[in-house]
Amino acid sequence: MKIWAHRGCSQRYPENTLLAFEKAMAVPGITGIELDIQLTKDGEIVVIHDERVDRTTEGIGCVKDFTLKELKRFHIYAGENETQRIPTMEETLDVIGTRLKAGMKLNIELKNSIYPYDGMEEKLVELVHRRGIEKSVVYSSFYAKSLERLKKLVPDAELGILDSRASDCIYKIKGGCGAAAIHPFWKGMDLPGEELKGYTVRAWMSGHLYPEKPTGTRLDLSVLEKQGITDVILNEPEGYLP
Repeated sequence: MKIWAHRGCSQRYPENTLLAFEKAMAVPGITGIELDIQLTKDGEIVVIHDERVDRTTEGIGCVKDFTLKELKRFHIYAGENETQRIPTMEETLDVIGTRLKAGMKLNIELKNSIYPYDGMEEKLVELVHRRGIEKSVVYSSFYAKSLERLKKLVPDAELGILDSRASDCIYKIKGGCGAAAIHPFWKGMDLPGEELKGYTVRAWMSGHLYPEKPTGTRLDLSVLEKQGITDVILNEPEGYLP
């Protein structure tokens, strides 16, 4: 079973921050890091999950309505007297780029199913190409048309289609999105294992995010593996690797 860090080590550190990514890189045996991107008002790629800044910062409003300079004014609570800022994709690659070239993987989720973000795919592909990390990147999205665009831009790109259920992921693949991997919610494994043969199945978790208190509950990964899951994207990968 391959282990990924969901938004970095997001149970003990604030999600999608440079701090969470640095902690994830330090986990022995980690397969990769998953993160989410959106575009600012002035077209910069920033790493943040929600379409709004309200939950993770003291700001109020949609990411798309702020310039990068405006977003950088917001703070992300990271403990007593410590804060982080919303990172750009460039800043993130400055931190993790060396590890990507050494074999670690990066799953970039394009958060464009609510706001389509015109030009997001082109901007991201250009950045990945300029950094020389094409073979280290998995692109994923709930929005099948976004993966179709990526497939046209980079025919050999590794694509993963997201949805709540495995069956919905397969439906989108049969519709021509170009993905070779499915990324269902871990409780949405509604297909028998034989129907998933040949697919990489990266299941994502919900669970508690910083600063919520962890429950201490551990998943039995052997059970998930029997369901056809090949990879898990966890908030606390450090709890599953030595």
